[in-house]
Amino acid sequence: MPEDITLLQEYAQNGSEAAFAELVSRHICLVYSSALRQVGDAGLAEDVTQAVFIILARKAKSIGPQTILAGWLCRAARYSAANALKSQRRRQNREQEAYMQSTLTENPDVAWQQLAPMLDEALGNLAGPEHNAVILRYFEGKNLKDVGTALGTSEDSARMRVNRAVDKLRKFFTKRGITLSAGIIIAAVSANSVHAAPAGLATSVTTAVITGTTATASTLTIVKGALKIMAWTKTKIAIVTAAAALLAAGTAVVTVKAAHSHAVARADAAHPIPGAWEGVMQVRGETLHLVYKISHDNGRYQTTMDSIEQNATNLPVAGFVYDYPRVRLEARTIEFIFNGKMSADASEIFGSWRQGGLSGDMTLVKTNNPDTVAEALDQTDYAPRGGSDLQGLWEGTLKVGNVTLRLNLKIAQQPDGTFRAALDSVDQGVSDIPASSFSYNKPSVTIGFSGTGGTFQGNLGNNNTKITGKWTQNGQSYPLTFTQANLAVENLKTMDENYVYTSPQDLQGHWKGALNIQGTTLHLIINIAEKSDDTFSSTLQSIDQGGVEIPANDITYDAPNVIIDWKGIGGTFKGTLSDGKLSGTWTQGRAALLLKLER
Repeated sequence: MPEDITLLQEYAQNGSEAAFAELVSRHICLVYSSALRQVGDAGLAEDVTQAVFIILARKAKSIGPQTILAGWLCRAARYSAANALKSQRRRQNREQEAYMQSTLTENPDVAWQQLAPMLDEALGNLAGPEHNAVILRYFEGKNLKDVGTALGTSEDSARMRVNRAVDKLRKFFTKRGITLSAGIIIAAVSANSVHAAPAGLATSVTTAVITGTTATASTLTIVKGALKIMAWTKTKIAIVTAAAALLAAGTAVVTVKAAHSHAVARADAAHPIPGAWEGVMQVRGETLHLVYKISHDNGRYQTTMDSIEQNATNLPVAGFVYDYPRVRLEARTIEFIFNGKMSADASEIFGSWRQGGLSGDMTLVKTNNPDTVAEALDQTDYAPRGGSDLQGLWEGTLKVGNVTLRLNLKIAQQPDGTFRAALDSVDQGVSDIPASSFSYNKPSVTIGFSGTGGTFQGNLGNNNTKITGKWTQNGQSYPLTFTQANLAVENLKTMDENYVYTSPQDLQGHWKGALNIQGTTLHLIINIAEKSDDTFSSTLQSIDQGGVEIPANDITYDAPNVIIDWKGIGGTFKGTLSDGKLSGTWTQGRAALLLKLER
């Protein structure tokens, strides 16, 4: 039996009606059931189902070969249904949530009656791989081995991904007054998630797509609205060091300087250095905890560093020297150096650190229980809910001189009324800087981030959709306004990207290359996607510096010339596409280096 993606490509490339009809036949019940759960009306569910497959046909050429089509269809069904219901759906949700403030009996049939109205919203809050894992396992009935194969991972990894997703669903329902075990949720979903579509619906859907003549007015309205949402571009979440040293968290910036790796150490049985070493440093009145992790295997030492308050983990320590009692640890990607001497009992290392023009004393203490970064907020934690003014995803733009930084602020209100928050910077490549303090006395909001030495102070607007205030760091303040974002729209942004290329002269694809910096090689990946409006988006990954994706601010393509700007790190690639290769120059600061890329 041909794979879903093979059939879709056959339709996209050759217009095969038989291939599309087979896809409709395979997935019509899945899509119809998803639509029916959300709209609660059989006639409207048929319109939504037809809309989803029309959207699939229109976007067939832009859907990548790694896409799990069942998962894609479920997401499209959710957004199409949401567009169809509009304000009516919002009222139904509020009434439903008010009704659900009770604990359910542990019975799958009873549970399903309560879960069904909110199931697709809960699924929509899952990350892509987890969403697809649940769809494949419990909606399509695949075993874990087949789920792993479809996701490109092992059976054990698929099991973990499914279990993690189910636990997130359980938390989602619990927050809305539905207290159920994971087992009951699984039983309810497995037994009720997919129902037979009405007779003749598959035929009418296929005919509507192929001929374009039988779609109802309501169906075409749903298509138009859903496509408008799905045309949003992808937004990534991230934070590092700004050009003005404003949000200094210091990872993942492509550092154009020499960074020769070396590890020199003399084994000393009486003074062993492998293990975890934790230290505390004071920087401009802020306290930062660092953890060095040193391992020794087959005569080789490997060292990484975590900065707890900055949510930065496994930063490479390329320069490591140990000749008892002398210790030197150098994380060159962030220009951070520690020099010290080990104590006679090998329990402490006394020394000092320096980074840029800053320096200070620091003692590293060996520990079996080092600090770890805070667990990142899950989307189910900060999804907007009734009764909380602040919970949600907030987007803002910070301007510092000529540098513009897009910021995301995620706020979750705990059951005891306290708050957790995390800050991301779209243009700098690191995410989830945890808030160290949070104060809310309506309308005043104050959030501190010790990891960056910054504080946001603002006032919540009357309609609870804007927080207007200022960002203060290093004695300087800058205007900053956050606006509450629509999570459903944010989740849809990832669907409007196509990395598949059919010609050597197509720009889209995953381009790999390397910078040669005074004898040191820095491997890069530039990902370029074509969007449904014929424009492009791009991200940058510095593989030797953690591989975090940094979204480009601008990409200009006037064949064969391409220019891509990453303003958050001050980097630009200018190149020419010829014979399936991109050749050009990477510029950052005062450095200009040759860069050749191949897919």
